[in-house]
Amino acid sequence: MPVSEFDIIKQYFDRQHPQREGISLGIGDDAALIKSHAGQTLAISIDTLNEGIHFPVNTSAEDIAYKALVVNLSDMAAMGATPVWFTLALSLPEPSTNWLEAFANSLFEIADKYNVTLVGGDTTRGPLSITIQIAGQLNNEQAMLRSGAHVGDQIYVTGTLGDAALALALKNQDASNSNETTYLFSRLNRPIPRVEIGQAINSIASACIDISDGLFADLGHILKLSNVGAQVKLYQLPLSTQAQTLLLKHTELYDTVIKGGDDYELCFCIPKDKQAQLETLSSNFECNITHIGEITDSKELQCLDESGNLVSDFIQGFDHFVKQQ
Repeated sequence: MPVSEFDIIKQYFDRQHPQREGISLGIGDDAALIKSHAGQTLAISIDTLNEGIHFPVNTSAEDIAYKALVVNLSDMAAMGATPVWFTLALSLPEPSTNWLEAFANSLFEIADKYNVTLVGGDTTRGPLSITIQIAGQLNNEQAMLRSGAHVGDQIYVTGTLGDAALALALKNQDASNSNETTYLFSRLNRPIPRVEIGQAINSIASACIDISDGLFADLGHILKLSNVGAQVKLYQLPLSTQAQTLLLKHTELYDTVIKGGDDYELCFCIPKDKQAQLETLSSNFECNITHIGEITDSKELQCLDESGNLVSDFIQGFDHFVKQQ
């Protein structure tokens, strides 16, 4: 017996937990009803993940659901917002009950972890594609923007960079079954949204962005909107021990690692007089925070090697409408 669109919604996605305060009506009508609160601003973002572009064709339903929500949670982290609700638009070639069960369970597992509620959406037949819109709350419009960096600010990143890009680069090679690549693929399929860190640094960071298209591309957005430049110390970029191990065998992939996207770590700027506050806050963080450079008045993104020499041979990062080499 065919499964209808409404059957899919009722059986797999009409789960009213967690029920956030302020949600008057969730799934089941023509629109959700959300109450606004005085003194609070909504931060809203939307992301689409397409099979074969944002995740490999054979990626599990669990990993697809996890990442689809996490990339949106990462946007909230970059703004310093508290995520509160999201909507889901799901396009499926065929409504497989096993796939839907696995997808929905994983989606609600990560939603419960970050206390964010699914309030509506849409399902349709078509190529596998997932679009999630998310909303987060900010107190008194206090958000970290890309446009706030100033000359002299110090540049930091969370976690490690390049794990996801290296996983993709090695997916068709013999090393794909090693312990190192197993870890790298976990980083590709299940990045960690730095929501708590974003909230913690909101009051001291001058600018912030999450790293989805690569460090250079995303830091470049901060520089353009802030009308500043930057010097980044390539030798300071944090790499996981697994990435370092594999790079000993695949030295040709170093550029891929330092330029690659899908990290969903935070890149942010801190005024010099607030660095001590960052050090105090960072003791509570679950990941490392690494200083990688400084905002300058050059209007350019410059990279330095260990000798202080400029390194000019790098690409800007991933662009959906530029053919990738």
